[in-house]
Amino acid sequence: MITVDEDGTDQRLDRFLRRMFPELGQGRIEKMCRKGECRVDGGRVKASTRLSPGQQVRVPPLPDTSDMPRDTPTAKITKADAEMIRGAVLYKDDYIIAINKPAGLAVQGGSGQMRHVDGLAAALKFDLENKPKLVHRLDKDTSGVLLLARTGLAAAGLTKAFQSRETRKIYWAAVAGCPHPKIGTIKYGLVKAGGHGPNGGGEKMHCVHPKDVAETTDAKHATTDYTVLEDVGKRASWVALVPITGRTHQLRAHMAELGNPIVGDGKYGTNTQTNDGDGWGAQLGGDISRKMHLHARSITFTHPITKKEIHITADLPEHMERTWETFGWQVQYAPVDPFENYK
Repeated sequence: MITVDEDGTDQRLDRFLRRMFPELGQGRIEKMCRKGECRVDGGRVKASTRLSPGQQVRVPPLPDTSDMPRDTPTAKITKADAEMIRGAVLYKDDYIIAINKPAGLAVQGGSGQMRHVDGLAAALKFDLENKPKLVHRLDKDTSGVLLLARTGLAAAGLTKAFQSRETRKIYWAAVAGCPHPKIGTIKYGLVKAGGHGPNGGGEKMHCVHPKDVAETTDAKHATTDYTVLEDVGKRASWVALVPITGRTHQLRAHMAELGNPIVGDGKYGTNTQTNDGDGWGAQLGGDISRKMHLHARSITFTHPITKKEIHITADLPEHMERTWETFGWQVQYAPVDPFENYK
């Protein structure tokens, strides 16, 4: 019998058990739940059941699994990767860590992804026993502020804040062309469309007119605020974006729908440099990097433990810095919240 401690607050049962017994694989945990061998407060549960402090978790006698294959391979964290992820820390206290996630580094493992923030989080334990937990996501090619919780109580508080939209995230992007009008709200719904690659590879989000969302299967409402901070004629713009909702690829799909795809986003904006009448391609050419130009610039939230307001800002990645220098865009003069007068 294991008593759930504060660090297990709102944690899934499978993750709680893997923390207690690192040798347990996901398949083994799900089998114990199906057979009723693992129970919480005497009741049958699923691997996804959320826990609360004080609950009693019953675990059956476990066989020696030291020679059993793991469900997922683990990779040793290299010294270089440990130094990289520690060097990305923007903010740290007893409950929360914020990093400036590099562009190109996935947040979690997936198909072919062995190097990711979740796998490197063990290098961010510092003086605590357990590694910090992810509480939200960024796309692999998006850089910027990413929060991790150091305790279960902090994880529960931050997760609730994200779900109830009590956090404020501001993204910066370079987009092809110049949106018109220069400030506005995008309300296109989003629906996932399968790709043509192996196992559905290449799937993407398609925009749906707001009036058609209710009649479109699996479509979800999505809302994004945007404003142009600087522009280079009609060829490129520096925009600030606030995702009011948090749908997959929302900012990328919304800007492409306006005809102003994020620079470097060939998935949603094509890899051309031209405007064929329906909007610009996602490349600018010349010395401008072909990498994605989307950056989680800042996040503002109420600390789940101290209840103080926390504001964290992340510097631009190198490839976006070069683009800003090329166009003469001055970061130091940008307002902290360009939407403040429009809230």
